[in-house]
Amino acid sequence: MHRTTHKTDWGVVFGRATGILVLLAGILLAAGLCVAGPQGHNPVPSIFRPHSTPADSIYHLSSFVLAITALIFVIVFTLLTYVVIKFRNRPADAEREPAQVYGSTQIELAWTIIPILIVVVLFLATARVIHAIQDAPKPATAVEVTVIGHQFWWEFRYPALGIVTANELHVPVSDPAHPTPTFLKLLSADTDHSFWVPQLAGKTDLIPNRVNEMWIDPHQAGIYLGQCAQYCGTQHAKMLLQVSVDTPEVFEAWVRAQKQSANQDEKETAGRRVFETTACINCHEVGGTAATGRFGPDLTHLMSRGTIASGAAENTPENLRLWIQNPDAIKPGSLMPAMQLSGGDLDALVHYLETLR
Repeated sequence: MHRTTHKTDWGVVFGRATGILVLLAGILLAAGLCVAGPQGHNPVPSIFRPHSTPADSIYHLSSFVLAITALIFVIVFTLLTYVVIKFRNRPADAEREPAQVYGSTQIELAWTIIPILIVVVLFLATARVIHAIQDAPKPATAVEVTVIGHQFWWEFRYPALGIVTANELHVPVSDPAHPTPTFLKLLSADTDHSFWVPQLAGKTDLIPNRVNEMWIDPHQAGIYLGQCAQYCGTQHAKMLLQVSVDTPEVFEAWVRAQKQSANQDEKETAGRRVFETTACINCHEVGGTAATGRFGPDLTHLMSRGTIASGAAENTPENLRLWIQNPDAIKPGSLMPAMQLSGGDLDALVHYLETLR
């Protein structure tokens, strides 16, 4: 009779352990890169650097949840490692069955009560943050903005100020001593969208025939980037947005400039004629002209914005010309039609649009 022996394949054990360690190192490295990014201008917004009360609350809640789950992982991984090493298969135990434990009341109570306590703690912490954000009172000094999501751009309306703009939201910085939060009413003109500026607040959906609300109170002036976080069609990935947080003086100057009528440069009458006699006026509005379209962005102060096509390209004369002539070259699948204009009409139209500041 031959006795069967089992040898431990240490190569396999070592390989698996190495794989787990590499995975953990990758996770820690990714988290470290997110936290330790450059302090200057960074095109990728980081949720680890909140600059508004809602984002700060979400960040601290996330850190708390991550700490608890990390502790659970460390305990489970440590026990698993101990069990694998302590009770590994040995040649002397090949014909012996390990001790069996049945009906341990202590173990059953532990794996029932501890998870319940963890879930209750996480639930209470989350509910507190949700209540603080969603039920925050609106002060009299708040700025109100209506945000309308379109395929594939953003419309911003300031009802109390009489301002309409697109893709670049301007709000005042909120001083804790004199809070000036911005409350956003979120609507959709077509399909589901999601407003997300990671450093200012969490995601909030824009749903047709439904009104959602959110608020931000940026504590530091600067440019904060975001985008639609809900797939809404072909150019969802390029439905970008920019929040310009201005000092009170800069914000007041911007408001005054936006309230001005469109520039009527007599030298650009040819370009204005092209604009008003083509399909442009069916989609776009320019204050003080016959153009009253609502399907596309308001162009009254087009050149005051740094980008076109919802952040897909810089707002330069060259990109503006290309956008009019062949939108798919900048944003394939966008709903902007290619205008079949002659070279002279195209030049005149671009020169006219450059005056809309």
